[in-house]
Amino acid sequence: MGLFNFLKKRRENLRYAMMLNGQYPIFSQFGENIYSSDIIQSIIDCIVSEMQKLTPRHVRREGQDMQPINDEIQRILNQPNEIMTRADFMSKIIWNLFLNYNSLIYPVYETVRDGNGKLRKRYKALYPLQPSKVEMLEDDEKRLYIRMTFRNQSVLELPYEEVIHIRYKYSFNEYLGGNSQGQPDNEALLQLLQMNNNMMEGVLNAMKTSFKVNGFLKAAGYIDDEKRDNMLAEFNKQLENNKNGIMGIDNKAEYIPIERKIQAIDPETLKFIDSRILRNYGVSLAILSGDYTKAQYQAFYQKKLEPLIIAISQAFTKCLFTQREKDIGHEVIYLPQALIFMDTTQVIEAVRILGDAGDLYENEKRVAFGLEPLEELRGVRMQSLNYVNVEHAREYQLQGTGDGGSNAGESGEVKENE
Repeated sequence: MGLFNFLKKRRENLRYAMMLNGQYPIFSQFGENIYSSDIIQSIIDCIVSEMQKLTPRHVRREGQDMQPINDEIQRILNQPNEIMTRADFMSKIIWNLFLNYNSLIYPVYETVRDGNGKLRKRYKALYPLQPSKVEMLEDDEKRLYIRMTFRNQSVLELPYEEVIHIRYKYSFNEYLGGNSQGQPDNEALLQLLQMNNNMMEGVLNAMKTSFKVNGFLKAAGYIDDEKRDNMLAEFNKQLENNKNGIMGIDNKAEYIPIERKIQAIDPETLKFIDSRILRNYGVSLAILSGDYTKAQYQAFYQKKLEPLIIAISQAFTKCLFTQREKDIGHEVIYLPQALIFMDTTQVIEAVRILGDAGDLYENEKRVAFGLEPLEELRGVRMQSLNYVNVEHAREYQLQGTGDGGSNAGESGEVKENE
C-alpha cells in the first residue's frame, strides 16, 4: 500500500492564501546544485548519521513526570511505513530539510469511533514527501490548505494542520523556511564552494601540465626536422633500454631537464575556506573527520543537533495530537540516548543532589541521561534518608540514646545517618 492510495480529492472552493508581502504563496522545490559538492554531502551525512540514533517516544507529561504511551502513534514512530525503518525515515526527513529548508511528512490515518462513540484519528503510517511545487491555499472559512505537486504530476491536497512541517532557518517567508521565496539561500555558500573548486582544479591542471614535458634536448647547431626527429628517437630509445639510470650523450646535443615545481595551496587558505563552509552547517572539522573530543561533541550536540531535535519533536506533537490531547500533556519526544556519551559529570552531580532531596521523579532521572521513561516508575519519587532538617538534627541524633544529649557533641552538627 503506497502513499498515493491515500490521495485526497482536490477541493474546488480554494484560493491562494494571503501573504503579508503581497506575493502569491507558490513555492518550487529548489536547488540541488550545492549538493554536488562532496564536502556538503559529507557535512549533511554527518548530521544525518547522528540524528538516526534518536529514539522517538509518545509520552504524556504529568507535571514534571512522564508516562510512556504504547499506542498506534508509538507504533508508527517505531515503524513509519512499509518500506522504511526508523533510521531510514529520519535520514529522509533530515536530507529533505537541508535540501529544501523544509521537510514535509504526511501522517496517513483512518477515522474510527472510540469507546464513547466519538470520532478520532487512528494513524497508520508516516510518509516523507518530496514535492516539486507547493501552494498554500485557503477556503471560505480561512482554513489553510497545502497543495503539493510531485515530479510525476501527481497532486496531494491536504489541510495544512494534517501535515507535519519541519522548517529550517524559518525567517523571511510566512509559511516556509529559507528565504522570502521559501527556498534555500545558498548564494554565499555557492561562492565559497566555487572558490574551493577553482583551487582544486588549479592544482590538478598544474600537475597535468607539469607531467606533459620532462625536458628539452638541445642540438649544438641548426639541424633540419629529419635529423632532429632521429636524434629524439635515439635519445628515447636509450631511455627505454637504460638499466642503471645513467646514460650519456655526445657534444652534439645537450639535455635540459624541466624542474617540476607544483605550487601547492597555502594550508591556511584551505583551512579558512573549509572552516567557512563548515560554519554554515555548525559542524567542525573534528566532527566531520570523527577525530573529536568529548567537549567538541558536546558543543556540536548543543549547537546543531539539539535545536533540530526540539524542532522535530514540536512539529510531530503539533500535528499528531488534538488540542485537548496536547492540553493534558501528550507529546512526541526524541530521546538522544545514543548521542550522549561524553563527560556527564555535571549531569550526574545535578541528578544526585536533586534526586537525593526528592525533587526529581525517577523517570526525570532517566530522561536526563537520554533513557526512556518506564511505566513502572510513573509518579515515583525517591528521597535519600542520609539528610535531616537542621532544626531537628539534634533531636534526630538523640533518638534512642537516653542520655539527655550527653553524647550529642558540643557543636550540634548534622551527621549522616549511618
